[in-house]
Amino acid sequence: MQSRHLSFSLLAIAVLAGCHSSPTVTESPASASEAAAAAADAAVLERIQVTSSRERTEQKALVRAQDAYALTAPAAPPAPMAYRMAPQPTAAMAAPQWSQPANTEKYASRDDNPVHRASEQPVSTFSIDVDTGSYSNVRRMLRQGVRPPADAVRAEEFINYFDYRHPQPLDRKQPFRVTTELAPAPWNAQRQLLMIGIKGYDVPKSTLPPANLVFLIDTSGSMDSPDKLPLLKQAFSLLVPQLRQQDRVSIVVYAGSAGLVLPPTPGDRHDDILAALDRLQAGGSTNGGDGIRLAYSMAKQAFAKDGVNRVILATDGDFNVGTIGQDALETLVADQRKSGIALTTLGFGQGNYNDQLAERLADVGDGNHAYIDTPQEARKVLVDEMQATLLTIARDVKIQIEFNPSAVSEYRLIGYENRLLKREDFANDKVDAGDIGAGHEVTALYEITPVNSGADRLPPLRYGDGKAPAGSGNTDELAHLRLRYKLPGQDSSKLIQAPILRSSLTRNPGDALRFASAVAAYADLLRGGSHIDQWSWDEVIDTARRAQGSDRFGLRREFVELMEQGRQMVARDNATPAIAEK
Repeated sequence: MQSRHLSFSLLAIAVLAGCHSSPTVTESPASASEAAAAAADAAVLERIQVTSSRERTEQKALVRAQDAYALTAPAAPPAPMAYRMAPQPTAAMAAPQWSQPANTEKYASRDDNPVHRASEQPVSTFSIDVDTGSYSNVRRMLRQGVRPPADAVRAEEFINYFDYRHPQPLDRKQPFRVTTELAPAPWNAQRQLLMIGIKGYDVPKSTLPPANLVFLIDTSGSMDSPDKLPLLKQAFSLLVPQLRQQDRVSIVVYAGSAGLVLPPTPGDRHDDILAALDRLQAGGSTNGGDGIRLAYSMAKQAFAKDGVNRVILATDGDFNVGTIGQDALETLVADQRKSGIALTTLGFGQGNYNDQLAERLADVGDGNHAYIDTPQEARKVLVDEMQATLLTIARDVKIQIEFNPSAVSEYRLIGYENRLLKREDFANDKVDAGDIGAGHEVTALYEITPVNSGADRLPPLRYGDGKAPAGSGNTDELAHLRLRYKLPGQDSSKLIQAPILRSSLTRNPGDALRFASAVAAYADLLRGGSHIDQWSWDEVIDTARRAQGSDRFGLRREFVELMEQGRQMVARDNATPAIAEK
């Protein structure tokens, strides 16, 4: 009888736990209108309950009772905005083992930039791009012996993964310096390759302004894999020792609902931040929309005036609950960037990785996108490049090249397909574009066909030769470069412009241009090899090997090794299958 009473007592505790314990998400009523969004942010923060140590002890006992009797509470209907203080995990709360579904990785479909005839379309305009996620993601696939899908390969992100040592600005009156180099194209000496390099001024880490960072971490069940949440925790642990007393760090997680793991905390409390990271466990579905809302709310609460305010979203991008439409998420992030809070996205994992969403959210959030495949990549992004990641020195940077039809017959921009801008967007300061961080580099390549070179790709026109009228341009100029940017906190852009002279052509390009050309060719070969004429794998690899130059971190040597792997995979896929004889 005593045993039966004990059983009923424990059963009663378990039922009460299912109804009242803090791990259960408390529903919040739907807002009356979208116009109340600002007031909702304040209400969100008031609803976050900080659990005391005594309450946590009671929660653990209740959870153990639940597990002992294997009681399953009925699922609650999803709430529009349901935030909670994330509970302390216990052994009884260990995340279930989630099996990986079939490969559902998502990449935005795109076509390579076409060849343009300069007499018909002399102006090319695009936004800069500092993302590198495509390169490290493709590296992950190659290491696994998998040929990457063509849409996973973005040439500009391959090129910008590497440092080309472009000259730095002479002083800080102008936040960066623009340089160009012109040489024969390695795949066709009758054409030319124009490299545009942008280098931002650098600052010592110790002089960075105060940083208000919100780590927004996906803890859904899909993150329960060694290359996801465990690697994510290791990555953020590398950043923590760089933080200072004047910095503030918050940690928000999201699975079925959004939760606050760490309220705004001084950056020098390293042990507290690391302990909060260490407690994270994966489980549940992915309500990314609510997580982003709560992260921005915390960023606003600890907003650093004249400092760095940034949400760092770490996820596999598999949003499947709540605000899931990509357009809705983009609108949410774009609205928040106007308040001075940027969004950086870090991709993790495989199988269900949503590259399309992660890259796009970073674009509209005035941030950058990287993919973390190894602890070494985490150190590169979050330690070695911390200044560029955190401190923006120029906003809305746009490049416009006007080609001289008297000197240029055709041209093609390599990469940047999803960064193209309309001609009129260049001078429109309301049009968003990419940002540059302290010490950051941006590199772009154009393939150019000179007039009368005999290397044109476009067929002649039936009703006109497509040539510019006589005397229509300065034949000494190949093109004219214009660049617009805004200083942080300013709404009006500044203009930089300079001519690109035909006489600048060099027959002996430096290591930077030669290595960049090999990287561009490699990206093209992985996508099918339709733009580099007969330049072979052997020639591309040899060019990269000879142009490695100073390679402090071994990234160029690693690239040459990846090229060998890529060649083997393409050769394997292109091999004619043997037909068995009867």
